[in-house]
Amino acid sequence: MRIATWNVNSIRSRADRVAAFLQRHDVDVLALQETKCRDDQFPEMMFSALGYEVAHVGYSQWNGVALLSRVGLEDVTVGFPGQPGWGAAGAGDGGDPDAEARAIGATCGGVRVWSLYVPNGRTLSDPHYTYKLEWLEALRTTAADWLTEDPSAQVALVGDWNIAPENDDVWDMTVFSHSTHVSPPERAAFRAIVESGFADVVRPYTPGPGVYTYWDYTKLRFPRREGMRIDFVLGSPALAGRVTGAVIDREERKGKGASDHAPVIVDLAD
Repeated sequence: MRIATWNVNSIRSRADRVAAFLQRHDVDVLALQETKCRDDQFPEMMFSALGYEVAHVGYSQWNGVALLSRVGLEDVTVGFPGQPGWGAAGAGDGGDPDAEARAIGATCGGVRVWSLYVPNGRTLSDPHYTYKLEWLEALRTTAADWLTEDPSAQVALVGDWNIAPENDDVWDMTVFSHSTHVSPPERAAFRAIVESGFADVVRPYTPGPGVYTYWDYTKLRFPRREGMRIDFVLGSPALAGRVTGAVIDREERKGKGASDHAPVIVDLAD
């Protein structure tokens, strides 16, 4: 079974690239983030024609997550228990926060796959940064509960985490030393999820330094190899024991119309 995750940065702009990627890599389950469309705008028919079932949640031109599976798509859940919202309350005007399209889960071929788009945080002083930390803590609590309830559960937490957990995961720490993605609280939040039982199953097969999944469109970051590793697949113990290989498809960052992220692919034994 082959699982992949990709921040596609607008599915309507890159549907053809995604379809070609699925066929070229023979992917069974693909988690997408930042689809940037409403549910009625998602190009579902293109992927249905290739044999994939589709689950998507998107409310506007922002955020959006999806799962494409050709090995079953059961018990689809939008949002995880306790997932905080953002909006009026986050803006500080006392209103109720709104749910965002940042998490969708489904059981695919016996694996509970979650496509996650962790909030960016914006700046260390922005309320969105606090929201990010609250979001990650809620995910940690819920995911740990899943393993307490069923230690043998096969769960994959995949997507764009908007965190570079190690210094090797950024091209130059001095550039990021006072910004989000590398701050001690963010790294601690990521580490807490790992310590709750979810292993980074890709890093052993793609060791750094200089191994990234994201390159900004500006300042020739990609050809200069100035990137960040912020897209991950974290697996429960039962799932991690099945992993036989993993790659980051850097080639997908090349060419006209590419996303600013590269797909991450994981192979599982039967």
